[in-house]
Amino acid sequence: MGTSVKAVHRPRAALLAALSVTALVALVAVSVLFGALSVPPGQVWSTLLGDAPSTRVDNAVWSVRVPRTALGIAAGAALGLSGALMQALTRNPLADPGILGVSAGAAFAVVLAVGVLGLGSVHAQVWFAFAGALGASVLVYLLGGLGRSGATPVKLALAGVAVTSLLFSLTSAIALTDPDALNRYRFWSAGSLANQDDGTLLRILPFLLAGAAIALAIAPALNSLALGDDVAASLGTRLGLVRVLGVVAVTLLTGGAVAVIGPVVFVGLVVPHVARVLTQYAGIGPDYRWLLPLSAVLAPCLLLAADVTGRLLARPTEIQAGVLVAFIGGPFFIAMVRRRRLAEL
Repeated sequence: MGTSVKAVHRPRAALLAALSVTALVALVAVSVLFGALSVPPGQVWSTLLGDAPSTRVDNAVWSVRVPRTALGIAAGAALGLSGALMQALTRNPLADPGILGVSAGAAFAVVLAVGVLGLGSVHAQVWFAFAGALGASVLVYLLGGLGRSGATPVKLALAGVAVTSLLFSLTSAIALTDPDALNRYRFWSAGSLANQDDGTLLRILPFLLAGAAIALAIAPALNSLALGDDVAASLGTRLGLVRVLGVVAVTLLTGGAVAVIGPVVFVGLVVPHVARVLTQYAGIGPDYRWLLPLSAVLAPCLLLAADVTGRLLARPTEIQAGVLVAFIGGPFFIAMVRRRRLAEL
C-alpha cells in the first residue's frame, strides 16, 4: 500500500518541484531585465553576453541588477528556511524568525556602530549587525533554557519577546540622540536589496550556507518533533541537540540576511504556509524534508517579486522591497490569526 501511495504522488511532487524552480528562474530573469533605469531587454541580454552597448548599461546590469538579484536569492532562501525552521521548533504556525530577537539584535548593533562608534562603512555595519543578531539569539536561548524543563518552545518565545522589547528600547534611545544613526536605521529597517555589491553577498554567504546545511540535516528530526516532545523522545530524537542546532541555524540564516537587507518582515511567516498548502496538494504532507527546500525556493520568489515591483512602480526611484512584502504579509497574518481563533471556538 505504501509503495502505491508513493507511486501515485511522485508525479505531483516532481511537478511541484519543477514549477517552483521554474517560477524562481522566471523571476530571476525579470529582476535582471527590468529596473528603475529603463533599458531594452535586448540590450540587457547583449550585456550579459559580454557585448554591452554602453558603459551606463553595463554598470546598470552588472553592478546593480545582477548583485541585487543574487542577494535576493540568497537572503530570500535564508529567510524562508529560517521561518519554516522557527515554526517547527516552536510548533507555532504564527512564529517568525524575529521571535528569537534576531532582527532586534541586528538593529541594535547597526545603530550602536553608527551612533556610538561612528562607523559609517556599510561593510562594518554588516559585521556588527550579524554579531548583534548572534548575541541576541544566544541570550534568548540562555534565558529560555533556565529551569528544569530546559528550552521549551513557550519559554523561548517569551524570552524572545522580552529581549526584543529591551533591545528595541535601547535602539530607539541611541537613534533618537544621533541624526545620522537615525537616518541609517530608518533606511535599513525598511528592508531593501538596493545599494549592495558582490562583496556583500560573499561576506555573508558562508554563514548562510552553514545555516542551510544544519537546517536540512535536522529536517528528519523536525518531523519527529512535530509529534510532540514525548513521542519524539521515544523515537530516539535528542530534543536538546535538535533545538540547539535549530537555534544556531536560525541565527546564521536570519542574522546573515537581516544584516544586509534589513528586517524584511513576513517572508519567514508567509512562505512556509504556502509551502505547506502546496505539499499537501502534492500528497507529500507536512514533511520537513520537503517543506524546508520548498520554502528556500519560494521565499526568493516573493522577495524578488516585491523588489521588481518596487522598482517599476516608482521609476526612476523605487519602493523598498520590505514595504511591499509587508503589504502582502500584514493581511495574511491577520487572516491566520482569525483562522486560528475560529478553530479554537
